[in-house]
Amino acid sequence: MKQSIAKIANLSHRYSRDWAIKDISFEVTEKGILGLLGSNGAGKSTTMNILCGVINQTEGDVFIDGINVRNNPVEAKKLIGFLPQKAPLHMELTVDEYLTHCAYMRSIPAHEIKNSLDVAKAKCGISHFSKRVLSNLSGGYQQRVGIAQAIIHNPKLVVLDEPTNGLDPNQILEVRKLIKEIAQDRSVILSTHILSEVQATCDNIIMIEHGNIVFADSMHAFNNYIEPNSLILILDFIPEIAELEAIPGITKAELLHSNQFRLHFNTGPTITKTIIRTCQDKNWALAEIYLEKSSLDGIFAQLSKKTAKI
Repeated sequence: MKQSIAKIANLSHRYSRDWAIKDISFEVTEKGILGLLGSNGAGKSTTMNILCGVINQTEGDVFIDGINVRNNPVEAKKLIGFLPQKAPLHMELTVDEYLTHCAYMRSIPAHEIKNSLDVAKAKCGISHFSKRVLSNLSGGYQQRVGIAQAIIHNPKLVVLDEPTNGLDPNQILEVRKLIKEIAQDRSVILSTHILSEVQATCDNIIMIEHGNIVFADSMHAFNNYIEPNSLILILDFIPEIAELEAIPGITKAELLHSNQFRLHFNTGPTITKTIIRTCQDKNWALAEIYLEKSSLDGIFAQLSKKTAKI
């Protein structure tokens, strides 16, 4: 049986009279990236803050490598690296000054600090900015510094809360690559409200809605669990909406642009073959057809319905 790197058991937290999360349980038992997915306000940040000992939970327990975070927070936090939504940077310091400060905060022995800085900077690709003041770095490199402070003490678990928030597309790709590299020799929990972020980086996924877990499995299982129910059709010849809705299995047709339609269906993926055949028979000159990915709201709705039946 694998040792739990992190274990959350029956975790609940209430702000005033409202429950932010309710009876959440999951374990992290191996290296790699676990995605914590949920819309804004779903309870992700509350879960991360409790896991990292920032706030104490109302009910339940959190263990890091078998250590109870509430009962023994100092020892538990030695094993955790945390990057909150807003990186805790001191903008007036240089990269080296800031990371040295973080090393002392993490109780790294003085004679080991230089090596710890060198390893973290090399890992995060910021060695050439050692003497640069943080305020003069781009958003992407500031985020890299934030990640460097999270791994400077070589923790077993790294927790990243919305790590690509506010970055441009190129910076997002760079940070994703960095997170994957970090996860090669430790466990990473990545919290985000962006579905594509989880799909691009994570091995396993936990999905939270209104403070409750609605899905917990591998990324592969998640992609197979959610079935698309609409597709986009682009035609050179424009039929009437009624003609499209007459295709067997089509429940609704919408005109999106001059020659682009969204078709909703209630059958399996073989509906595409039916549509292609119909386009050929009616000479509609099919230009393109593809299944439409579900929106995050749509996935929440599907999962809520399915979990309610269990």
